[in-house]
Amino acid sequence: MGKITVETCDIEGLKIITPTVYGDKRGYFMETYNYNDFAAAGIDYQFVQDNQSSSVKGVLRGLHFQINYPQDKLVRVVKGEVFDVAVDLREGSKTYGKWFGVLLSAENKKQFFIPKNFAHGFVVLSDEAEFCYKCTDFYHPNDEGGLAWNDPDIGVEWPIPEGMELNLSEKDQKWGSFKEYTEKYHK
Repeated sequence: MGKITVETCDIEGLKIITPTVYGDKRGYFMETYNYNDFAAAGIDYQFVQDNQSSSVKGVLRGLHFQINYPQDKLVRVVKGEVFDVAVDLREGSKTYGKWFGVLLSAENKKQFFIPKNFAHGFVVLSDEAEFCYKCTDFYHPNDEGGLAWNDPDIGVEWPIPEGMELNLSEKDQKWGSFKEYTEKYHK
């Protein structure tokens, strides 16, 4: 192996991946994904879709998931900086309802692996950010789910600087609480 370093997180299944960066006066080179290296590190998945978004400072996207077609995700930032969050929605998990967050940036080049059955979201901390992610299932528009980004029962500690205005989509302003999610899906 040697091309990536993989850190486990407080929540089982979540992983932070740091690639080896080869640099000189011309710039740098790194492999952002190599199936063999990831499989050797226990991230043995077939990704079927790549997505990219661009957002400005204060944009908060999330907390999203797919209900019947959950996706494993490998996320990274290629421009700017975001605080990325995953919330455990795995029924029976000892960390059900707990969250974990990591700072992803073009500078630190870290990636975050999020298994299926997690809600996912991020807030943009830089003036602009470009966010890329691989998914193990296709996007199904009629299968979207979400949780309120500021639900006190989850208690995500978003690092929102004083004076920064949040910018949420209409949809992201209307997601329900974790309690409502649990009552609906995990009775």
